[in-house]
Amino acid sequence: MKPALRVVDSITELRPGRDADCIAVSGSHGGISSARYALAARPLLSVFNDAGVGKDAAGLAALDFLQDHGLAACTVAHHSARIGEAPSTLQDGRISHCNALALALGAVPGQACRALVDALMANDE
Repeated sequence: MKPALRVVDSITELRPGRDADCIAVSGSHGGISSARYALAARPLLSVFNDAGVGKDAAGLAALDFLQDHGLAACTVAHHSARIGEAPSTLQDGRISHCNALALALGAVPGQACRALVDALMANDE
């Protein structure tokens, strides 16, 4: 079955149950607070903005956290997409960082977010 695509400016818009196994493309930073919302919803893949990575790589904290919970996650580069605007993440974003589960789904640093989403949607038809 083809996964649902959810394009949400904030990862907080995802809902447990309703959004399980979706592809969640967000405008949210990839910090730990965002990761907790993704964990509750359990999407197939969560896409965040790396927000410039930040001090102690705080903008990427969601990747390891979600990996530890069996969920794929990646970020787009902050210079490729507007933070807080999911349509920009989807249309303009370039993958910057991935956890191992996202890599296993086919995510590759440098790849266009749109190309990754299209490939995942095509693979499940």
